[in-house]
Amino acid sequence: MATSHKDGPSAPAAHAANPGLTAGLLGLAKNLLGLIISRIELASLEMSEIGANLVRFAVIFVLAAVALWFAIAFWSVLVVMLAWDTWGWKILALLGFIFSAATVGLVLYARSVLRQGKLSLPQTMSELRKDRDALL
Repeated sequence: MATSHKDGPSAPAAHAANPGLTAGLLGLAKNLLGLIISRIELASLEMSEIGANLVRFAVIFVLAAVALWFAIAFWSVLVVMLAWDTWGWKILALLGFIFSAATVGLVLYARSVLRQGKLSLPQTMSELRKDRDALL
């Protein structure tokens, strides 16, 4: 019984390479899945921190807004009553200018707080950039 040239000594080596390739691909997929899961866990942890900070920020903002409106109302009435005899309608224009300037200042301050990154995902984004750089 003659053996063909295909069943020679190189055939077992070819079959042995396939399990190694498959095992390597499975290991790579397993590591990639582990990496994805760890990034999702990190993002969820940071999102919970952001959620807590956002709720705290919203409550403080609402309380401050209510207190500010009461303060503005009472002080404005007092200033208008005291200055009406000498300034007349000009006191209303002055108060309008002051409150407009205060509003612009508060908006700029809130914008700077948001730019500091308190509501972002700095660690997750850094890790995702590292992963992207390592994979590409």
